Amino acid sequence: MKRNLFLAIATLVLIFNGLVASPVQAYPYYAQAAYENPREATGRIVCANCHLAQKPTELELPQSVKPDTVFEAIVKIPYDHSKEQVLGDGSKGGLNVGAVLVLPEGFKIAPEDRLSEELKEKTKDIYYQPYSDTQENIILVGPIPGDEYSEIIFPVLSPDPSTNKNVSFLKYAVHVGGNRGRGQLYPTGAKSNNVQWTTPIAGTVSQITEIPPNEDEDTYGGYAVTIQPETGDAVTEQILAGVTLLVSEGQVVKAGEALTSNPNVGGFGQADGEIVLQDPQRIQWLLAFFAAITVCQILFVLKKKQVEKVQAVEMNF
Repeated sequence: MKRNLFLAIATLVLIFNGLVASPVQAYPYYAQAAYENPREATGRIVCANCHLAQKPTELELPQSVKPDTVFEAIVKIPYDHSKEQVLGDGSKGGLNVGAVLVLPEGFKIAPEDRLSEELKEKTKDIYYQPYSDTQENIILVGPIPGDEYSEIIFPVLSPDPSTNKNVSFLKYAVHVGGNRGRGQLYPTGAKSNNVQWTTPIAGTVSQITEIPPNEDEDTYGGYAVTIQPETGDAVTEQILAGVTLLVSEGQVVKAGEALTSNPNVGGFGQADGEIVLQDPQRIQWLLAFFAAITVCQILFVLKKKQVEKVQAVEMNF
């Protein structure tokens, strides 16, 4: 029942994105709607199923944190800010960015009353959404304007093992996926208008029909490219608005040959990191150990000097 609800939501979102000229398309929300867990058993984050191009993503974490403390997890999503992406209506616009952060169990976004004024300023206007009601340790952000947020700061609250018995003082893995630009595929496998179209068969381009926008049906038009093979029925590819055709009528094409340019300037990348949930008592004992070593060394030096003085007196007699 729950999975059917997710699929229904995904379908509605796909329809909405096909109708509205908005850059909020193909973001981690789709993973939330279509997958129970954003990280597959192979370690691959499922957003990569929609964002086909590989781009770098960086993750910065403190080496260790104390329990019940707030720290920053910084996700950097670099890209060329001079480039524009194709929007749903075929026009051009700036790239948006988004991220999914997979924290260890027990870690979650810090409540606002635990944030410092500096951290509130850094994270203002960013909406952090848990992946599900039962997975507060997985957080989604986006889409947000990439020109304003070249890096996304996640204010994270570490768990306290004294109150959460499912958490221990250990080293934990952290995973992140970050995307810039719109996706090339929807979870259903349908193409967006941010992908390069290729011919499914070899043949001759017999007809190219421009499809005008239809305000009554809220569609943005595009092209219908008909390919006639040497034998068999013709095949027509419906190409969405926003791409540039590379073929013309009468042109002979091979199977898999590009019909359009590749408009995608974005992509997806993932990164992994580690963080230690440190026991404060261990630090205290470590400091005590260092202090004891220091005292022992001082006493050893003083004792040595005392012995040297005694030996010097004995030699004089």
